[in-house]
Amino acid sequence: MANLYGLPDEVIFCKKCVMSNQRPTSSVEFKHTLDSKKGTMGFDNEGICDACRVNESKDKINWEQREAELVALLDKHRKNDGSYDCLVPGSGGKDSAYQAHILKYKYGMNPLTVTWPPILYTEYGLKNFRNWIDVGGFDNLSFNRNGKVMKLLTKLSILNILHPFQTFILGQKNLAPKLAAKYDIDLIFYGENEAEYGNPIADNTSSLRDKSYFSYSHLDEIYLGGVSIKELQEEHNVRLSDLQSFLPITEAELGKSKIDVHYLGYYLKWTPQEVYYYAVENTGFKARPFRTQGTYSKYNSIDDKIDDLHYYTTFIKFGLGRATYDASQEIRNNHITREEAQALIKKYDGEFPDRYFDEIMEYLDITPQQFHDTCDKFRSPHLWGKDSAGEWKLKHNVWNGGLND
Repeated sequence: MANLYGLPDEVIFCKKCVMSNQRPTSSVEFKHTLDSKKGTMGFDNEGICDACRVNESKDKINWEQREAELVALLDKHRKNDGSYDCLVPGSGGKDSAYQAHILKYKYGMNPLTVTWPPILYTEYGLKNFRNWIDVGGFDNLSFNRNGKVMKLLTKLSILNILHPFQTFILGQKNLAPKLAAKYDIDLIFYGENEAEYGNPIADNTSSLRDKSYFSYSHLDEIYLGGVSIKELQEEHNVRLSDLQSFLPITEAELGKSKIDVHYLGYYLKWTPQEVYYYAVENTGFKARPFRTQGTYSKYNSIDDKIDDLHYYTTFIKFGLGRATYDASQEIRNNHITREEAQALIKKYDGEFPDRYFDEIMEYLDITPQQFHDTCDKFRSPHLWGKDSAGEWKLKHNVWNGGLND
């Protein structure tokens, strides 16, 4: 059987961190289904992944010069009449809290924060969102999309492409440019470039995000939940007007604007743990009151009850769970050793996130068995096999040379 998603036949683990070459780079969310990827993480001839090489390059960057470039960019867009001069999308997690706060209070900008809310807020995630606005002190536009369509598209994204988080990613990515155009704001900031985690190294050579990622030209190229717009209209009785909030800005609309989308992490050295401490101190951000299932951490991607399920599906599709993602970045930032990471991955990767599972399934009208059956369809045969007891087991892991136990 052929590998799914165009993944490489040979499974290789980075010799420095614990990520494998099965990690996909970011996909074109609309012109294809999520699993029609551009490719997977690159490795050099020394067996080191692109993300580790990007992280190493940070030590050679003149950060004072980068900050001066940031100030010049901000001065270009700065408004002295009190109106918004930059836009920060986020849900009140540590990254968006850091971005908005440092832009306002260190660099004197007037940010408008915008939020595409999680599918199902966690109690602590909602508190962090409110603290972001109330303690941090920001204006915010929170977009309440069509809940019926949101449920449908999320259900389809699970059943068709096993991607519970696609609808949230779509809104998180697409809302900001449309609101920036509406409010005549030319400067949008996201946090880290995806090259920090495995996209091609060349993506990190500029602070600018390619505008094609945020726009579209032809509606028939767009798929939501693995379904074409035409099929959504004809088979699921969804009006085009009800899909507008999930669609990106058109190329024509974007072309008329002067909007630029930048990564703040290009200008300021970005370390997740330090960003977390900054958010705690300045915006009242609080970690989860318990360990996140599937990993050992408590403070990353905790806003949405469906977060944990999303990372479980990456384990199914690519053999990479949440502990692998967390441990890899902590190795790169010299917070844990590779040996410690291997032990953490062995203990936590692939742990089933049952805390919110039944609630999510009921909300989306998916039976638990239907979800598990769908997972089995998305296990690539080069990654998964059944043991003598008929249980699914990864064929490769990072804690014993890449081989199965």
